Amino acid sequence: MKKLLTLFVAMMMVLAVSCKKQEAAPEVGPGAKIRVGFSQIGAESDWRKASTVSIQEEAAKRGIELLFSDAQQKQENQLKAVRSFIAQGVDVICLAPVVATGWEDVLKEAKAAKIPVILIDRKVTVSEDGLYSCYIGSDCTEEGRKAARWVIENVGENAGIAELVGTVGSGPAIERKKGFEEIIKDHPGLKIIKSQSGDFTRSQGKEVMEQFLKSPEKDQIKVLYAHNDDMALGAIQAIEEAGKVPGKDIVIISCDGVKEMFKMILAGKANCTVECNPMIGPQLYDVIEGYMREGKPIPERVESIEGVFDSKNITQEVVDGRRY
Repeated sequence: MKKLLTLFVAMMMVLAVSCKKQEAAPEVGPGAKIRVGFSQIGAESDWRKASTVSIQEEAAKRGIELLFSDAQQKQENQLKAVRSFIAQGVDVICLAPVVATGWEDVLKEAKAAKIPVILIDRKVTVSEDGLYSCYIGSDCTEEGRKAARWVIENVGENAGIAELVGTVGSGPAIERKKGFEEIIKDHPGLKIIKSQSGDFTRSQGKEVMEQFLKSPEKDQIKVLYAHNDDMALGAIQAIEEAGKVPGKDIVIISCDGVKEMFKMILAGKANCTVECNPMIGPQLYDVIEGYMREGKPIPERVESIEGVFDSKNITQEVVDGRRY
């Protein structure tokens, strides 16, 4: 009797586990359409536009229904969009968060609705695990490290650095600054003497650089480190208008790797860009389709493959082949 009871309990446990798996599994067959809600930050740069196009084009290619929302760089718009996606019962939510904090409530709402949330490009800061399923994108801290290493190898151990910071509170701005400072802290001759946000936009990058070049420290600025290419492109205009030679009087290094920055490096007006690959549509939908159609677990992390570009490896052929 005891053996039968033990066997019965064991069978019930197996059945419970089986039912739990069945309940958690997606109910989308091979021919059914997957619905994805995508909240994008905005269109503040060529990089961001390329990211949007990659996700939209790949959705169309695979027959995935994409509900798209442009937040125009406002978190409140993203919160509304995510709640709208939850109300519409999408299968997966894709979010490129404007800033790192302030997401806990809406992510808990998505979790309660059993809708996985995949972050792209930028991470969020939350107090508990499991509020989002996956992050797809770059290691922005490592991008900052790469930029600093390039400065040490190509400029030297002594230089005054002006820094154009990204959007205040955003993951890339925090991480690119952190990575850069982590490397230069052991090189006391390399000092950040000016640092201000240019909000990841070309116009603000130009405006802030104009202020830097009018400051008492203007003659000490030998290197410009911009958290993205668009701010660097705006700064190049400001440097030229101030009568200096960008790329020579002031060495320019930034992050993203957009085509226009490649052109500037080829022309000698900039020096280096650390790649941050926006073309993640295929990686995103590989994860989503694997989960929805095959029941594969969503990985916690999918990292982009990226490089560092300067005059040593940028040619006209490389520029012509750049999609963004």
